[in-house]
Amino acid sequence: MPHNGLFKPLSSSVYTMVNPLHFDLQSLRVFLLVAEHGSLTKAAEHGQLTLSAVSKRIAELESVTDCALFIRRARGVEMTPAGLALLDHASRVIDQVNRMANEMGDYAAGVRGHVRMWANTSAIVQFLPVDLAGFLNGHPGIKVSLEERLSHEIVDALGSGKADIGVFADNVPALGIERRLYRRDELVLLVPQGHRFAQQEIIRFADTLDEDYVGLSDGSSLLARMTDAAFAVERSLKLRIQASNFDGVCRMIEAGLGIGVLPRDSVSGERGKIGVSKVKLSDAWAMRTLWVGVKAGSAPSSDILSLFDYMSERAGSP
Repeated sequence: MPHNGLFKPLSSSVYTMVNPLHFDLQSLRVFLLVAEHGSLTKAAEHGQLTLSAVSKRIAELESVTDCALFIRRARGVEMTPAGLALLDHASRVIDQVNRMANEMGDYAAGVRGHVRMWANTSAIVQFLPVDLAGFLNGHPGIKVSLEERLSHEIVDALGSGKADIGVFADNVPALGIERRLYRRDELVLLVPQGHRFAQQEIIRFADTLDEDYVGLSDGSSLLARMTDAAFAVERSLKLRIQASNFDGVCRMIEAGLGIGVLPRDSVSGERGKIGVSKVKLSDAWAMRTLWVGVKAGSAPSSDILSLFDYMSERAGSP
């Protein structure tokens, strides 16, 4: 019999069943505290519990699972393989319960609709603050939960139902997604002030590839666009350092660690005065499209459709 998570082997042919109803949410929370702090004592302190209460909760979980979850050491505890497996499940369960409680609290407070939006960094930094403010001012009964994710993660979340609406870059496949034009932005070269490129008005990306680059993290659509552009001219991108967000990229460029490419409007005038110069790229791929999308063939709520329509109408906005 395959092991599907509900059964645990006692021998090669005998299994017992772990009853899901025997798991207690408070015990799972205590378990997560112990896992986070690596100590029953520290977990008790941070959870404002007695040490005996923490010990009892862990003992109950170990009884329910019939597994040792921690190995007791002189200076704390170490997780067993079973404990590590439970950590993943418990984290997701508690996160989902917290989300459920928050959402029900919103409805109790008068919210009549809830839209889960995932968007990439470019959209969040440049456009969504103003656009969402405009939408929510006209729809005070709707709550929008916004998460910042990579474009390919957004498309996957739309397909799986984790997100109701998403904003993503145009170089990510979007099979099964109904998409509309949201915004267009321009990518520019960023260099430290005083750099030899700083005085140029326009430059080809290919002419910059001898330089060290500061890029975003692996998986970002912008890094993929830059890597593909370098590959198209039979060159490689010399990534010296990577940062997780636009501000980190700017700071690294200011410090002289390399040059980079970011959306023009993501770099404020103030930051430009500090130590970064923008140079226009002549390449066609520097003009980029951001899409807004929902899962194709789904039946979204009127609140999701209202936001979808509103955002697609922003395409011509400055």
